[in-house]
Amino acid sequence: MTFELQHTDPMTQARAGLITTDHGKIETPIFMPVGTLGSVKGVHQRELKEDIRAQIILGNTYHLYLRPGTDVLEKAGGLHKFNGFDRPMLTDSGGFQVFSLTGIRKLREEGCEFRSHIDGSKHIFTPEKVMDIERSIGADIMMAFDECPPGTSDYEYAKKSLGLTHRWLDRCIRRFNETEPKYGYNQSLFPIVQGCTYRDLRIQSAEYIASKEADGNAIGGLAVGEPAEVMYEMIETVNAILPKDKPRYLMGVGTPANLLEGIERGVDMFDCVMPTRNGRNGMLFTQYGTLNMRNKKWEDDFSLIDPEGASYVDTAYSKAYLHHLFKAQELLAMQIASIHNLAFYLWLVREARKHIIAGDFAQWKSIMVKRVSTRL
Repeated sequence: MTFELQHTDPMTQARAGLITTDHGKIETPIFMPVGTLGSVKGVHQRELKEDIRAQIILGNTYHLYLRPGTDVLEKAGGLHKFNGFDRPMLTDSGGFQVFSLTGIRKLREEGCEFRSHIDGSKHIFTPEKVMDIERSIGADIMMAFDECPPGTSDYEYAKKSLGLTHRWLDRCIRRFNETEPKYGYNQSLFPIVQGCTYRDLRIQSAEYIASKEADGNAIGGLAVGEPAEVMYEMIETVNAILPKDKPRYLMGVGTPANLLEGIERGVDMFDCVMPTRNGRNGMLFTQYGTLNMRNKKWEDDFSLIDPEGASYVDTAYSKAYLHHLFKAQELLAMQIASIHNLAFYLWLVREARKHIIAGDFAQWKSIMVKRVSTRL
């Protein structure tokens, strides 16, 4: 994997770049739809490629390990062959999912023992095992196995957790270097900066991660309940240290406004379940603000879903029709909303890139943040 930094905004830290993988190129800044189980919920691969224009999607190691399992994925020839998405993919390590299983997990130096949320069976994730699973899945970008402590962690716990994450990273790198890709194309390993909301821990972690000279670096453990301003401060602190010639990935973030604020601070890659999860619950994101399609006000509004929208669904259906589908609990409602929201998120990062290259990102961003934060 290579990264070419193409433009830097003169007024901010915003960057436009190009990531090249064996499955294709990714223009940054980029948003990556989340396909936890090898599927972006309710969306065909054809829609992802042709309508949403996704350049890269996510899979999740924890979920894919439990089902369908690495045996099936290896027989298929990896996740690309299994799900039919022939563009770049990234796998999260499952660290966040295992962290979410508080009460049914045990954390120790060796790794994390947990019980499956499906059938209660017992498993252990070690850094070595996670690397092996991610090799079997075969994504272009593999994430290191880390502990993601709760946002409310006290300093002592955060410090202890960070030490564990760094030791696990060394084991991930060792295992990654000892093993080969299984399907004839290259894979890259991204380490993850942790440290909760403690500035000195974030600095320590960013320096440690930067020293590994990986193909790219991630910022984890944010958007877990801390105020947005604190999140932005942590991004600034970390990005001042992470190498400028490698892509920076902010994990699990966020709202359209969060994306714009992250881009302004030098983030290149984002993922979040928000466009699909919120979409399935009736929320539409648009360039003029958010709409709750369950509200009665849309009952007899026959205007198009979004006349300026980036997807075919925006001009194929009316607001009244989509409102009806949600009230009737029709599956099509969730599909339409998911496709619309993902297409909007991808449109937003494409527009950001255009304005970075044009040199007027700062002015455009200040207008857009206000607009996308409006409730319609």
